[in-house]
Order: sequence, then C-alpha cells, then structure tokens
Amino acid sequence: MSNPPVYTTSQGCPVSDPFSTQRISVDQKGYQYAPPTGPLLLQDFKLIDSLAHFDRERIPERVVHAKGAGAYGVFEVTDDITDVCSAKFLDTVGKKTRIFTRFSTVGGEKGSADSARDPRGFATKFYTEDGNLDLVYNNTPIFFIRDPTKFPHFIHTQKRNPATNLKDANMFWDYLTANPESLHQVMYLFSNRGTPASFRKMNGYSGHTYKWYNAKGEWQYVQVHFISNQGVHNLLDDEAGKLAGEDPDFHTGDLYKAIERGDYPSWECYIQTMTLEQSKKIPFSVFDLTKVWPHKDFPLRHFGRFTLNENPKNYFAETEQVAFSPSHTVPGMEPSNDPVLQSRLFSYPDTHRHRLGTNYSQIPINCPLKSGVFAPHIRDGAMVVDGNLGGTPNYAGAYNCPVQYAVGAKASGSKPDEKYEGEVVPFHWTVVDYDFYQPKMFWKVLGRTEGEQESLVKNVAGHILSADEFIQDRVFEYFSKAEPIIGELIRKEVHKLSPRKDSPARL
Repeated sequence: MSNPPVYTTSQGCPVSDPFSTQRISVDQKGYQYAPPTGPLLLQDFKLIDSLAHFDRERIPERVVHAKGAGAYGVFEVTDDITDVCSAKFLDTVGKKTRIFTRFSTVGGEKGSADSARDPRGFATKFYTEDGNLDLVYNNTPIFFIRDPTKFPHFIHTQKRNPATNLKDANMFWDYLTANPESLHQVMYLFSNRGTPASFRKMNGYSGHTYKWYNAKGEWQYVQVHFISNQGVHNLLDDEAGKLAGEDPDFHTGDLYKAIERGDYPSWECYIQTMTLEQSKKIPFSVFDLTKVWPHKDFPLRHFGRFTLNENPKNYFAETEQVAFSPSHTVPGMEPSNDPVLQSRLFSYPDTHRHRLGTNYSQIPINCPLKSGVFAPHIRDGAMVVDGNLGGTPNYAGAYNCPVQYAVGAKASGSKPDEKYEGEVVPFHWTVVDYDFYQPKMFWKVLGRTEGEQESLVKNVAGHILSADEFIQDRVFEYFSKAEPIIGELIRKEVHKLSPRKDSPARL
C-alpha cells in the first residue's frame, strides 16, 4: 500500500501506536527488568474502544441457513410474461435488474461442512424500481412440513440433543416417521440430490405457491424454478464425507473462485401457472408444500435469466447481514394462502429485527437501490443512519399525505378472486393416500439412473444405524408407504450392517 491510512479509534482520533496501553509507571530502581507494572487506566479509550467492540462483534447466527455464501449479479427478462405478472421489473424484454443471491445449508451451524446432507437455501434479492423483491427458495421443490406450527419442532429434531449436545438419529427419525407427509422431501434428501456438488450446480425452486397479477387484475397461482446452466451435479455419500473432512468450505470457495476467474454461473428462470379453477380439480391442495405440480399438466414457461458476476467486498457486511423475507415483495406479486408461507411472512422479518436490529432495512445490502422509502410512521429505534426523514411528521394524515399508488382491481378480469367465509377452527392436514403417490413416482424417477435407488437405500440405512431398533422399524414402515420394496431394501441393508438376533426370521 503506497499511502497506508493512519490508525485511529472508532471516532477517527489518530493513534500513534495501536499496541500500547496506558499504565501507572513504578520506581524501577533495583530491578534488572522493570516495565511499568501498575494497573491499567480506564481513561485508555483506545484499549476500551477495541475490547468493547471485540466483545460485541459477533451477532446471533441464523437459526436455520446459518452457513452460506453469496454474490451479486444481474437478472434479465428474456420472455414476455406481462399476461401473468405486472411487476415493473418484468415489463420489458431485455430489462435488467441488479440482484444479490445467497446460498446456504439449512440445518447446520456456521462451522458445519458445506457438503452435509441437507437442503440448500437459494435466496435472491431483486433491487427493483418498486422496492426490494426477495425470492426465498430452496434447492428442493418440496419441503418436510405443511403445518407451520410443526416448524420449530421439526428444526429442533434436526439439530442437537439438549442433553448430549450431539446430533441424534432417534430425534431425527422419531419426528419424521410420526409425520409421514415428510416422506417426499426425505426421499429427495437421502437420494444423491441431498448432497449437491456445488452451489453453482443446483437448481432453485419456490416450493410455495404464489399469486401473480397482470395489469388487468387477473391473477394466477405461480411456482418458480431456477434451472442451473451449469447442470445439476451431486456427490455420492462417500464423496461428500471425504470433502467434509478435507475441505468443509468447498462450496463457499468454489463459488468465490469461479466468479473471480470470470466463470460466471447463471440460471434460467421459469414459472408454472395454475388458475383457480384448475386448482379445484387437482388431487392435492395447491397450498400443500409437500407436493410438486406435474409438468405435463402445468408446463414450464421461460421468463428470464440471471448471472452472478461480482463477489462481495466484505463477507460480514454483505453476505452475513443480508436479510431475506417472502414478505419483501412488489406490486404484481403476492403470497398465496399456503399456511407455511403465511407464517414465514412474519417469522423472517422478526428474526432479522432480533439478529440485525430494528432498522435492518437501512443496512446497505438491504436498502432499496432504485425506489425511495417513505414510511414516516416507521421511525427511530436503534442504528438509524438514513436521516430519519428529518422533520417530516411521523404519521400519515391530510398534512402529510403522499401520492397514493394506483392499484387495479384484483378481480376485474375473467379469473375470480378467492373468497372465504366460515368459522375459526383449529386445523392441521390429514394424511391421505395421495401423500405417498408422489414419493412413489420419485422412486421410479430415481430408477431411470443406474445406482440412484441403491444410493437412497444405502444413505438411509447408514443414517439410522445409530437409532434405536424400534425407531429403525418405524423407518422401514415409513418408506414402505411409498413402495413396500423400499422399506424392505432398507431393512435388509440395516440388518446386513448391524445384524439383529431376529433378522433371519424377519427377512
């Protein structure tokens, strides 16, 4: 560095020596070696400034998606879908929007291995002219739950036993086998798709159903797919374990190095659409997060492409502090009545306020770039850095009335809006036979590629070896709900790896 900066305190006061401390000097007569040995002085702000910040420089890690990597990029509209969505950033073919994407594992802590068998988060923030849009997706098109009250219970069982502080196979499988709607996602997770080879080489899926409106107010249900132009590549279980030991941060480094050398990863963007009338005729609920929409009935429609081409300058300031939420949306896009999605609308901003602070949206990575923010009643709180709207009154009224945003009638077109009327009732989904139809079809899809079904059986068997035998028996029954042969194959593999006294009779 030709002109290095002058070292200062946090308040900009120049410091001559960053490593010295202020102490009381003592009489050195009679000592062969006698540095000042008196007490430190509280007035040494340089020291106190450094230590006080050091004590507070770690913020709470995310409860889920704790470990991740991110990059900036650009989204470009490739196809006209204004008949489906009126969002401004989609209104012209060729239009470009700056984005930031964060990839992550779901269940592991910040120090966990990138190659763990775990779903991957795939969240993208679009800095549009109508404010920030967050598409908060995963690399799997389905999920483990469809009742939001189950989410804390489910996540706790995937983390650590409160007594041993160890991952616990009994906890893991006790929950899953007691909630068989999870089977579709669990089969996906324990196939080779559960260990992606790279963040660059996996797809992203909305999973949830959304509602998108066109300029006429006509709406359709929508699901979104990000398809990797690098192809989808996965690791075998042994490969993933080896990588976890040799290079636990491989995925993080792989993304960073690819962008640094100009090998910019990109994804094609597609939607599936479904009308309200079509949703009434399918054999599952359009709000069920454990189901996929068959492509033959709801084909993919291309609408864009995004490319990641810029690494963050500072990991903490950008990747660690980026705050995504499905409630961060723009006109033309709304959540559906998917109950898990509805609960995320509250939970995500709530955790940001806890983890990052009340004014997390003022952190540069989270600030809208193109649109002005005018919310005079959302003021004050910790860490205000944007001027706080100066002397503008902190309420909305006749004196302080901004221009109203023009919104078209939502149901002015040919597609009627949803209407609900009835009593308030406690509700959770009932398991039905169709819950196991799509897992059965997924087993058949795995059978099209040599070794895929065998990998699923091997991966599950290896994971449940440390579980109690009665839990193992429930796992065999759990997978048999999709296809009896799956449970039987897993049983045989477990008994081969850890024979039981009764294994010959049971087989």
